[in-house]
Amino acid sequence: DVQLQASGGGLVQAGGSLRLSCAASGFTFDDYVIGWFRQAPGKEREGVSCISISDGATYYEDSVKGRFTISKDNAKNTVYLQMNSLKFEDTAVYYCAPLCGLGYEPWLSLFDSWGQGTLVTVSS
Repeated sequence: DVQLQASGGGLVQAGGSLRLSCAASGFTFDDYVIGWFRQAPGKEREGVSCISISDGATYYEDSVKGRFTISKDNAKNTVYLQMNSLKFEDTAVYYCAPLCGLGYEPWLSLFDSWGQGTLVTVSS
C-alpha cells in the first residue's frame, strides 16, 4: 500500500524559508518519481517540483526555479523540498505524491490519493 506523508509546513514571513518532508512507505522507493504539488485557496492543484529517485533528476515549475530545491534521502525513504525566498503567493497546502507534473495539469484531478498535505502560510 503506497503511502506518502507530507510534513514541515508552517507560518513564515515573506523572504523566509521552510523545509518540507515527504516520508514514503509501502513501495520500492527507488522505482518511483516523487513530486511536490500545491493547492492554494480557490485554485487548482499544481505541480511544483519532482525528482526521479533512481537517477536524481530534478524538475521545477518556473515560478519556483532558483528558490526551491528538491532532494532525496534513499536511506530514509524521504524526499525534501527546501523552500527559500518564500513569497505570499507560495501560500498553499503542499502535497507529495508518486507523480511528476509541473504547473496545472488536467490529469492531476484523476489522482485521488493525495493525503492530508501540509499547510504553508507566507505572510506578506
